[in-house]
Amino acid sequence: MGVRRTRITARVDHDRGVFMISVAAELAEMHPQTLRMYEARGLIEPKRSPKGTRLYSQADVERLRKIQEMTTEWGMNLAGVEKVFELEEQLDRMQRKVQVLERRAEQLQEEIVRLEEKRESVKAEIVRYEAAPGTSLIPIRHVKK
Repeated sequence: MGVRRTRITARVDHDRGVFMISVAAELAEMHPQTLRMYEARGLIEPKRSPKGTRLYSQADVERLRKIQEMTTEWGMNLAGVEKVFELEEQLDRMQRKVQVLERRAEQLQEEIVRLEEKRESVKAEIVRYEAAPGTSLIPIRHVKK
């Protein structure tokens, strides 16, 4: 009888720090000291355990891989990488702001429709109160025939 191996996969929060520096470095194909240097430059911000151990998330590992790609394949220096990340963060903030403004514009459009309906209702009420020349302003519904 052969040994049956079962692969266990667990869903891990993408932003939860679970990898120690040695594992994260291996996953990103970098030296642990490189991760420390990137942290010192502010390119990566690993979580910390209660005892202060760096804990990297899957998102951190992906960011490290992106840094590696920009520096090795695109020939970018770390200042350029920092600028790219800064611009990406600005773009994300702007996109979130646009979404907020679009939702607000939709709310205002709904309010405009509601107010226009109310205005038409008020105009109809005014018509009922308008008097013909030489008559008093009495609601039409109160005039006896």
